[in-house]
Amino acid sequence: MGHIFSQLGHLFLQALPTTVLVFILMFILDRIFFRRVSEVLKEREARTSGALERAREQAALAETRAREYEATFQAVRQELYRHREAERKRTLAERDAALEMARKVAESHLLKARTELAAEVEKAKVELNVTCQTLASQIADALVGNGLSSESGRVN
Repeated sequence: MGHIFSQLGHLFLQALPTTVLVFILMFILDRIFFRRVSEVLKEREARTSGALERAREQAALAETRAREYEATFQAVRQELYRHREAERKRTLAERDAALEMARKVAESHLLKARTELAAEVEKAKVELNVTCQTLASQIADALVGNGLSSESGRVN
């Protein structure tokens, strides 16, 4: 068993410089390489999470602005509809007023025409009556005159 321990001791002594060199190499790599890589990775993680946080904030801000824009757009649209409706009502009122005025003018023209027509009818009745009287007199004279001439023709 002593022989095994001496071989192990000899192997240990031969491996000791390699082990020391490995530990020195690990220490140097840790100081020079791994710490810097770790720092870079931490910085990258911080920047990435910071960028993601800023992106989330900007997305939330954009969504808020979009809602505000939509609300403003809706308000303007409603105001436009109210304005259009008021304009439509005003135009309809103007049209109704113009139609009412045209109706009144037409009624006045119609009343005037009826009055003129009634006056012409009365004038025509008077003229017709006078003409009838004249014709009746002429017919009576013609009949009476013919009757006298017939009687005088018989007498002769």
